Amino acid sequence: MSILNDMAAALANGAVEVVDLTHTLDPDFPVIVLPPEFGQCARFRMEEVSAYDHRGPAWKWHNISMNEHTGTHFDAPIHWVSGRDVPGGAVDEIPAGALVGPVVVIDCSHGAARDEDYELTPEVIEAWEAEHGRIPAGSWVLMRTDWSKRRGAEYLNMREDGPHSPGPTPEAVKLLVSRGIRGFGTETVGTDAGQGAHYDPPFPAHFFLHDAGKYGLQCLANLDRLPPTGALLIAPPLKIKGGTGSPLRVLALIPKETT
Repeated sequence: MSILNDMAAALANGAVEVVDLTHTLDPDFPVIVLPPEFGQCARFRMEEVSAYDHRGPAWKWHNISMNEHTGTHFDAPIHWVSGRDVPGGAVDEIPAGALVGPVVVIDCSHGAARDEDYELTPEVIEAWEAEHGRIPAGSWVLMRTDWSKRRGAEYLNMREDGPHSPGPTPEAVKLLVSRGIRGFGTETVGTDAGQGAHYDPPFPAHFFLHDAGKYGLQCLANLDRLPPTGALLIAPPLKIKGGTGSPLRVLALIPKETT
């Protein structure tokens, strides 16, 4: 129990800080837009049921509705065709221990500021490892781009040929999977680049991550507050029976001195 007691004390005295990596869910938060021939992701909706009035004099509550992949959200393996047969691939089947783990943050913000289609490549990953050490197995790997600071139409960044936003190449995703990572997260609306449909295979982050039983996190925020290593991520999705994903609140624990 001493480890947990030490952690509780560190949280209480501020030696460990909790950083919220989550956007607020509201009807205006952008969702991924697919070609019109496909089904679309529903935005967040909230309907008031009662507010201390004749509908319920002592309580206030709402009905809410949204897609599993709205806002800051989790991708389970069965979200993608390559992961459809992964054992334990739905959100309600994922062991609780798999949802908490160490964090690696690869800072791509300077490249993304210069190039909206910036690519995370094996060379970028290997340069990070040369400075910080090999990515440990079981880590969450987060691609920092500062894209979360964008708002509205600028966030999706749609053009005539579709969305433009940074993301990993197929080779980069395969390298991360070979490291034995827990999952991969981004500040953009998907784990793939906006133009990810043009890679081989299309949407390689989804394809290779979920084929290997790994997890995805999208629409993260505040990655600029995390150190390259040393943080702990807590990312439990809603326990939806057969769910392919879920909105969630992602929290990171960091030593105070890193802020």
